[in-house]
Amino acid sequence: MGAYRPTIGLEIHAELQTATKMFCACLNNPDEELSNKNICPICMAHPGTLPVINKEAVHKVLLVGAALGGTLADYTEFDRKNYFYPDIPKGYQISQYQHPLVLGGSLGGVALTRIHLEEDTARSQHVEDTDKGGAERSLVDYNRAGVPLMELVTEPVIHDAETASAFARELQLLLRYLEVGEANMEKGEMRVEANISVAPVMSVADINKKDVAIVLGTKVEVKNLNSFRSVERAICYEIARQTKLLDSGEEVVQETRGWDEAKQATFSQRKKEKEHDYRYFPDPDLPKLLLSKLPDFAPEELRRAMPELPWVRRERYKKLGLKEDDADMFVKDSILGNFFDTFSTQATQSAALLGANYIASDLAGKMEGGDLSRGWFTEKANAERFLKLMHLVEIGTLSSRGAKDTLALMCASGKDPETLAKERGLIQQSDEGMIDTVANRLVANYPHVVEDYKAGKQAALQFLVGQGMKETKGSANPGLLRERLLKILG
Repeated sequence: MGAYRPTIGLEIHAELQTATKMFCACLNNPDEELSNKNICPICMAHPGTLPVINKEAVHKVLLVGAALGGTLADYTEFDRKNYFYPDIPKGYQISQYQHPLVLGGSLGGVALTRIHLEEDTARSQHVEDTDKGGAERSLVDYNRAGVPLMELVTEPVIHDAETASAFARELQLLLRYLEVGEANMEKGEMRVEANISVAPVMSVADINKKDVAIVLGTKVEVKNLNSFRSVERAICYEIARQTKLLDSGEEVVQETRGWDEAKQATFSQRKKEKEHDYRYFPDPDLPKLLLSKLPDFAPEELRRAMPELPWVRRERYKKLGLKEDDADMFVKDSILGNFFDTFSTQATQSAALLGANYIASDLAGKMEGGDLSRGWFTEKANAERFLKLMHLVEIGTLSSRGAKDTLALMCASGKDPETLAKERGLIQQSDEGMIDTVANRLVANYPHVVEDYKAGKQAALQFLVGQGMKETKGSANPGLLRERLLKILG
């Protein structure tokens, strides 16, 4: 068996969140349940109709390009990509070929080739016809036809499935941060296509020869992957399939393949088209654009209006000292991240780090379980009460256990945390007389644990401290309780 190096390039399509479609005034509503409702003579390609460019869609693609450090076009135009399929009512798709909106850029260390704008196709549905003995028939819903679609193409610089999946996740996050689109893969709002090739690993000596170029294998495109898990599994399957073919002396055929989720395997769809098969030419019904004439599209204007980007936020949290998992959670869920930012800007660093733990565990858990609405996190008063709660923990007024109980009460009632803690007897007690009484009672009540401690079992001491905290409902100062126990135990 030979050694092979996989090479992967991605093509990612993402529907843009605009009020109307790309070239007409029909609603862009991905949640429309009634088939063929949002259609008109333009998106249905009736003779004599003329398209009009959606300015909002152009702006959103340029915003993505600016965020990714790409070169924004000054001159751009739209082209006709000719092919015949039921989901293309015109017999061609309006896309971009030689003059895309964005060239270059990078995301997560992966270099980009281009980002361009086009119209989406209709949605085909294959169903059984009960009137004809269960024979399959195809239906087409044109609600999606003409929806603005951003296509991003990477360079073939990815070499494993995990990197490809991570890239797609980070792009989805960026699109949501920029409010360009929701990019829900389960709804088809973002679709990933992977170009995969496998080639023998060349020796350093071969690569250094002047007459030897680095060889890529035969490219196979796997279409319409609609989950991050499918992206990883399809790439892994295809690498294994191509490797097996090469090991057996067979050739890999350049083709387009689909992904069968049930079988966890790719399957052949059609031979891969080449660019000349599409017969691209500039669309004569649409004007050429000189973007420098539009002030809203100036690169400095786009950057000025840009929010903090995911990777910038992640680096800020890293410098603050947040745990990697907590930082990742706050970056992915901006509701939690914004709540943390609101609270932490007024907190000390130690209180901010302490608060991050409670947000990532207690509050996130309550939101996931339905006990807290997402709207709770946007109310400034809740951030202020949470700040006060963390301050009480920081100065020792509340123990960790007491803080958890107080937080639960605070979320349910919206009351002041200190008032709640006093009402429920959760204020941490540091009275030495009271602590001594508790410590002596513990030693008397658990003689076998005392014997274990004296036999060298350090866990026995922690058990006694835990029982003391339970007995005092978390109000005893755990450090002082531990100190008094050690003194009694000798």
